[in-house]
Amino acid sequence: MTTMDYIALVIFLVLWVSYAYITTARSPFGRTSLNQAMADRRRRWIYNSLSRDLKMIDTQIMAGLQNGTAFFASTSIFAIGGCFALLGATDRVESVFRDMPFVYYGGRTAFELKVIGLTCLFGYAFFKFGWSYRLFNYCTILFGGMPMMHEANADRKAAERAAENVIRMNVIAAKNFNDGLRTFFLSIGYLGWFINAYVFIVMTVIIIVALLRRQFYSEARLAIMDDH
Repeated sequence: MTTMDYIALVIFLVLWVSYAYITTARSPFGRTSLNQAMADRRRRWIYNSLSRDLKMIDTQIMAGLQNGTAFFASTSIFAIGGCFALLGATDRVESVFRDMPFVYYGGRTAFELKVIGLTCLFGYAFFKFGWSYRLFNYCTILFGGMPMMHEANADRKAAERAAENVIRMNVIAAKNFNDGLRTFFLSIGYLGWFINAYVFIVMTVIIIVALLRRQFYSEARLAIMDDH
């Protein structure tokens, strides 16, 4: 491991944390991000469900959110298994890397440390997706306890309190899902570290810029903003 490797790793972590902060509601920029705009739409959706007794559409949406989260959680497990398989094939990888141009091979120990780091990324993603799946399950249960339309009309404040509980649970679950998905995206940049530290930095910056563009300047954001 060279000094540049440590610098690249620090840049990777700083950009990751900075992006996570920028897209949250605590940030002055985060209030206009795609994630926060979707959080507002989740609120509208749940409140809209108070005006109807038949909630089959809502339960289908909940099921879709859970299924998508379960898919990525399973993918994380496969990725972790692939990393362990890569650790078992270190000798073959070492022979390949030594013959590749533009690849800085720092030795067996450095390679194994990088693979362990990649494994930690996928492990972090798995826990985020797994917790998100559990929270969406809780959200479904809370949603099932919401009052019917005539009950909501009779006691609007109680109905709104029940809706707020569902909304908060749904938003927290979505946040954990986004954290796991962000880890997947950044793991692509992490792969550049296996070439050299400079590629690691460049790929990380490119991915962060792409993610920021999606959050603040994408067509998807414009499609749901009120000022569109």
